[in-house]
Amino acid sequence: MPGVEIKKDDEVKVMSGKDRGRTGRVVNVLPKEGRIMVEGVARSKRHQRAPGKRSRSGSQLQQAGIIERELFIDISNVQLVCKTCGQPTRVGHRVTDDGKKIRTCRKCGADL
Repeated sequence: MPGVEIKKDDEVKVMSGKDRGRTGRVVNVLPKEGRIMVEGVARSKRHQRAPGKRSRSGSQLQQAGIIERELFIDISNVQLVCKTCGQPTRVGHRVTDDGKKIRTCRKCGADL
């Protein structure tokens, strides 16, 4: 997937799927697969057993029980939230005088 505009620590809003309408911070991005992990979105519960091994002090190495974790969602299902206008927006680009490419908001024109 060439040209992924969403990066780690960006604020995004989920536009489709079971978590539609939720916003969260991007935790992980897989640009080649076109997948993204958002904090607090697409959570699943996993039942985990305690391993048989114990540490030297006698305590278990890993906690057993029901563990919630985030799953990857498709990058096409989210939109970047602009920091100035607070709305989900597409990403535009502009080149500065010194040749740097900057992401911009398509709705208000502010830098992202």
